[in-house]
Amino acid sequence: MRIDIISVFPDYLSPLNLSLIGKAWGKGLLDFRVHDLRDWATDRHKTVDDTPYGGGAGMVMRPDVWGSALDSVLNAPQGPPQLIFPTPSGHLFTQRAAEQLAQSEHLIFACGRYEGIDSRVADHYKSQSNVSVQEYSIGDYVLNGGEVAALVMIEAITRLIPGVIGNPESLVEESHNSEGLLEYPVFTKPAQWRGLEVPEILLSGNHAKIAAWRAAQAGALTAQRRPDLITN
Repeated sequence: MRIDIISVFPDYLSPLNLSLIGKAWGKGLLDFRVHDLRDWATDRHKTVDDTPYGGGAGMVMRPDVWGSALDSVLNAPQGPPQLIFPTPSGHLFTQRAAEQLAQSEHLIFACGRYEGIDSRVADHYKSQSNVSVQEYSIGDYVLNGGEVAALVMIEAITRLIPGVIGNPESLVEESHNSEGLLEYPVFTKPAQWRGLEVPEILLSGNHAKIAAWRAAQAGALTAQRRPDLITN
């Protein structure tokens, strides 16, 4: 999978070099290309934003600069690309969305800043037949820019690609899996710690009873913390 990320702060994406994702990049399972949006600015100050029409606080990122950047990245030989705009006004990014995007060959993340990217940019590319456009929010809050949200989505997506996670079985029973439940509580050695003990059932060796206990715990925890996942 090729992933292009466009940002005015390309160094913000340096964590992509770390941990399992960095190892997968090194093995050739992932191909990251981080681009500085200012490379497509045309004035000597490398300006990428301007004041908003209609007034208001803050600055808006210019459509002409973004258009040049995206046109360039969209010409990559991989295809067909998915263009993703991280934005607090987007659809909620979920595990189902991550699973769908993990099937793609080419993802492009357009990381906005300030008051956001001129709305005509997303509208323009939605009208194009050579790209699929998604606007996603990672939660009901506002960040300073799209880079953190892009990192969250990239990790959620790429860990689903075969070979990125060492043991694929670890993906089966975790939170927000195909059953839609939160993961059951987990424990390791020592069996006793600061007056707290590992549940006896987990020490029994009875795998059928352990599986039933874990399923019950997952249901109870989901009902307590995220009842919306059950009702929906």
